[in-house]
Parts: sequence; C-alpha cells; structure tokens
Amino acid sequence: MDTPIIFWILFNVFVLLMLALDLGVFHRKTHEVSVKEALTWTLVWVFLAMVFNAIVFFWKGQQQALEFFTGYLVEKALSVDNIFVFIMIFTYFQIPTKYQHKILFWGILGALVLRVIFIFAGVALIEKFHYTIYFLGALLIYTGYKMFFHNDATIDPEKNPAIRFFRKFMPVTPQLHGSKFFVRIEKKNYATPLFLVLILIETSDLIFAVDSIPAILAITQDQFIVFTSNVFAIMGLRSLYFALAGVIHRFWLLSYGLAVVLIFVGVKMLLIDVYKIPIEWSLVFIAFVIAASVIVSLKIPEKSQK
Repeated sequence: MDTPIIFWILFNVFVLLMLALDLGVFHRKTHEVSVKEALTWTLVWVFLAMVFNAIVFFWKGQQQALEFFTGYLVEKALSVDNIFVFIMIFTYFQIPTKYQHKILFWGILGALVLRVIFIFAGVALIEKFHYTIYFLGALLIYTGYKMFFHNDATIDPEKNPAIRFFRKFMPVTPQLHGSKFFVRIEKKNYATPLFLVLILIETSDLIFAVDSIPAILAITQDQFIVFTSNVFAIMGLRSLYFALAGVIHRFWLLSYGLAVVLIFVGVKMLLIDVYKIPIEWSLVFIAFVIAASVIVSLKIPEKSQK
C-alpha cells in the first residue's frame, strides 16, 4: 500500500469513534429521526468529508484530492439509489420509523466490511490481471443500460436466496418484538422480521457494491482514497435516508442520470489504455449529469405525479 499503515489505523479509529458516538450517545434510546435531525447529520458528514478532502489536498496533492472528491461524489450519488430500495424494504415489512435507524446502523456497519473486501480484491485483480479492467468497464456499461431501460425495481423477500437459506435454520416470528433482532419464546430462539430486513439491507448493498466499487476504481486505484471516499459516502447514508425518504420520489430522473454516469465510467475504463480521460473532465461531467437530473426532476414532475 502507498499509504502507511498508521493512517489506515487512525482513519478506522475515527470511524469506530463516530459509530460509537452515534449509537451510544445520540441514538441510545429508540426514537423517530426527525427531518431536522437527519439534515443536521447529513451536513455534518458532508462537512467532515470536505475537511478530509482538504487534508488529502495538503497531504497527497491536488490530483489525489480531485480523485477523492470525484469518488465521493459518485459513491454519494449511487448511494441515493440505495434509498429507493430501503424504502421498498421498510414498506414491505411495515417497519416503524423508530426502528429503522437501528437496522440501517448495523446494515451500514456490515456494508463497510463488505466494501473493504471488494476494494482490496478489485485493486489486486487489476494490478495482477490488467485485462480485468475491461471486464469491469463492460459490467458498468451493462449495469447502466439495465438501469436506464429497466427502472422498475420490486422487492420479493421470499425469492431472496439469503432469506430462504436463513429460514431453513431459524424460525421467524410473525410479528415484531420491539427493536429486538432475536427473541426467546418457550425455550426456543426465534429471529424477528427486523433481522430479515437487516439481511435484505446487507444483500442489497452487496449488489450495489458490484456497481459502485468498479465505478470508483475507474477514477482511482489508490486503495486509501477508494476506501475513505466509500466510507464517508456510506456513513452519511443513514441520515440522508431520513432526510430524503419523504421526497425521494420527486427525483424520478436521478436513476437515469446515475445510469449515464455508470456508462460514462465504464467507457472510461475501456479507453484507459488508449486515452486516459483527465480527472477534472470526469468530475465536471459527473457533477453536471447528477445536478441536471435532480434539477430537471424538480422542474418537470413525472406524469404519474401531476
């Protein structure tokens, strides 16, 4: 690794401290997260990401700082797509708002572990087998195409292989038991629907990681930059969910914008040995597409919403 191990340790200690502060202090008691609280935490995580971006600028230089910011922007935009899935999952299981934060907390903690594995595996593959980058580029173009023309995701937990496998080994209660993931009834252990929702959150993030990790690897292959930009985007996802859950349906063009971004990044990966698109151009294009899709969505409501 180009970055000394001490910086990895310090960054992960910072992440663990923030998680402990979140769960142990601010959300020790189960409560509904208000929009005001969610917006405050969203701004806090964006501010922390920009402070870290400034540190990267003075530490590693302008190029790495641009790579971090572009990667953060891509991961943040792609994470918004997760919110649509979260809403469908919580709606399907009729999970009260006051329990959703706990599920997202543990779900995102698991997502961080999965992302670390994906990042190191992805970088190692590209370094050892350079042609892998063409496969990842083609995968992103295919994913972008599917997102653009098949934008009608549905949730059917009974068809989820992880849930079907879990049910074979542990029974699940038909109703919730407060905020508990597991309960003991008549000397027998049961999982609650909350744990099934956690499994769905984790498996959905695994699917999203298949798209997002190759996308940022097209921007930079510096493992520390890839990891930190991912972490800041994911850590702010919970608060962003509660801030946007009520209005996310208005951004009906965002998924199309994300599809264009994925296709662009995929093309960038395919052209890497022919022409390396400057990071400044990538940043401007990605920011323009995401901003345009949000603005146009608000200016021109979807026909079904009129």
